[in-house]
Amino acid sequence: MGISASSHGEGVVEIVMDAPPVNALTVRGWFDLAGAVREAGRDMRTRVVVLRAEGRGFNAGVDLKEMQADGDFTALVGANRGCFEAFAAVYECEVPVIAAVHGFCLGGGVGLAGNADIVVASDDAYFGLPEVERGALGAATHLARLVPQHLMRAMVYTCRTVTAAELHAYGSVLEVVPRERLRDAALEVAAQIAAKDPQVIRRAKESLNGIDPVDVRRSYRFEQGFTFELSLTGAGDRHRDAFVSDRAT
Repeated sequence: MGISASSHGEGVVEIVMDAPPVNALTVRGWFDLAGAVREAGRDMRTRVVVLRAEGRGFNAGVDLKEMQADGDFTALVGANRGCFEAFAAVYECEVPVIAAVHGFCLGGGVGLAGNADIVVASDDAYFGLPEVERGALGAATHLARLVPQHLMRAMVYTCRTVTAAELHAYGSVLEVVPRERLRDAALEVAAQIAAKDPQVIRRAKESLNGIDPVDVRRSYRFEQGFTFELSLTGAGDRHRDAFVSDRAT
């Protein structure tokens, strides 16, 4: 369990998140994920990365129990830095990253999927940012890469979710497949990319990042500053405590 990486076929690296019960990653988990993605991209044998998860859903964000058990802001700072590193690792990976999303993709999950090059999803997948209800902000930067601007704002304010089918209609999800077909579908897309000239694909990734209209690192870091403000004023702790308490009952 945790974060694992394995090679499949010609240049395909599969990175798997497996952190029961809901793939809400600890501080270490986020940094481990960032390290696995960066290691894969720096290996010249790698042509494409598939990022997926085991369990009930793709990713539920940060481990709020770890954060609230901390006596100070160490875990909060660690989680913010860990998420920043993991999202950046996906975006900056030298080769294309395919996110294979099933079940829930919430908070940090949206950060990962939104920074991926391609998203393939199962028909039970849904995406959203519950941050406002947790006394935090963040990953609107990445949600804006998946949905239109006004819907992104409505999703942030109301914490509503959207389905994989809706994202497919927007063009931000490449394929929607039955759950049991998800891994195979992602690996099929990966094989198509891996069959191309790896030097050209690496330059294509670099060039596409270079023409992005938004600097995702700076934009997300700006958002994170408001999470710290909410925590310092007490709103963050109040909402996180309520969430952890509700989950415990």
